[in-house]
Amino acid sequence: MLINFGTSIALILSVFFISACGGAAAAPTAYEVLESYDFPVGILPKGVTHYDLDPSTGKFNAYLNGSCSFSLEGSYQLKYKSRISGYIYKDKLTNLSGVTVKVLFLWLNIVEVRRNGENLEFSVGIASAEFPLDNFYVSPQCGCGLNCNNLDDGPKEGNLRTNPFVSSF
Repeated sequence: MLINFGTSIALILSVFFISACGGAAAAPTAYEVLESYDFPVGILPKGVTHYDLDPSTGKFNAYLNGSCSFSLEGSYQLKYKSRISGYIYKDKLTNLSGVTVKVLFLWLNIVEVRRNGENLEFSVGIASAEFPLDNFYVSPQCGCGLNCNNLDDGPKEGNLRTNPFVSSF
C-alpha cells in the first residue's frame, strides 16, 4: 500500500510539474520582442515567419516568406527584404539592413529607428524623419500596406501621415 501511495504521489507531482511548466515555453513572437524593447508592432509588416535574437548583444534577424513592398498614403514606398537584420536596444534599432524607403526617385536604406517619446525617428543616414507613434500600432500588410480592404478609397485613418525627411546629420 505504501508503494502505491508513493507511486501515486510521484505520478501526481509529475503531472503537476509538466502542466506547470507546459513543456518547453513558447518563444515570444517577433512582434512581442519589439514591444519588449518599447517599439510598436507596426514597424514590421505582417508575416514574419521566425527570428533569432542574441540578447547579450542585441543582434537580430527577422525573416519573411519573401520580399515585401507597399505604399503608405501614396507618398512613401517601403520595401522589406526576406531577411531584416540589425541590433535592437530599448528605444533604438541600429545597423539595420533589409528595409528601404523611396524618397523622390531614390531608394534609401533605413539604417536606424529611434523612439523619441511618442514619436519614431527613421534615419537613412544623411536625413531623418519623425512620425507619431500611433501610426505604428498596426502592422502593414505586404502589397497593400494599411489600406487592404478598400484599395481605391484613398487614405484611411491610421495610415502613416505625410512628413518629409526633415533633419540632416
